[in-house]
Amino acid sequence: MPTVPAWIEQYATVVGPEPDDVIEEMDAYAEREGFPTVGPAVGGWLEVLARMVDAESVFEFGSGYGYSAYWFARGLATDGEIVLTEIDEDELDLAREYLERSEFDATFQYEHGDAIEIVDDYDGPFDVVLIDNEKTRYREAFEAVREKVAPGGIVVADNAIAGGGIDADRVRELLTGEAETAGASTEGIAAFVRAIHGDPRFVASLLPVGEGVVVAVRTD
Repeated sequence: MPTVPAWIEQYATVVGPEPDDVIEEMDAYAEREGFPTVGPAVGGWLEVLARMVDAESVFEFGSGYGYSAYWFARGLATDGEIVLTEIDEDELDLAREYLERSEFDATFQYEHGDAIEIVDDYDGPFDVVLIDNEKTRYREAFEAVREKVAPGGIVVADNAIAGGGIDADRVRELLTGEAETAGASTEGIAAFVRAIHGDPRFVASLLPVGEGVVVAVRTD
């Protein structure tokens, strides 16, 4: 199964923004507990992407213990807002602990429950949306939020290449018509990519860092 080469991950981490003490603690927690995060190479991209679009609002489908939210917050405009969603209440409490130790000016909304239901309670528009919930529901998440993405805003989706049972070769084969079926998570990623490409308001590409990240910008 294809994965991003380790040397690219290391190179991207060195080139990217310097982690701070809290990020290093969060990385240590992930390693100790075996908790999957986007990692510092992708985290650096999250900060850079937020800066590139002068993000003031972020919505996350799946926040874990706040790792991606912390990176986003480093690139967020003053007085911005990040909505964290997480089905595991203990992880959400841990996210609150980490983020409250920061000196960010951002406002953090901590939402416990199903992100696809929670997003209905928000009008947007969102400058950045992270999709990192159940892989089988990526398309559902995109369809729930795409009308709320600001023009010029971006959608970021993790695990496009690996993680969570993803088979990148089979994703490619599903998209090119070389295969018709695959595992549920793999089919979920393919369905999400088809939805992105099928919406003329979005233009997407792939960042080959971490476990693969699809980045799409709303162009209208």
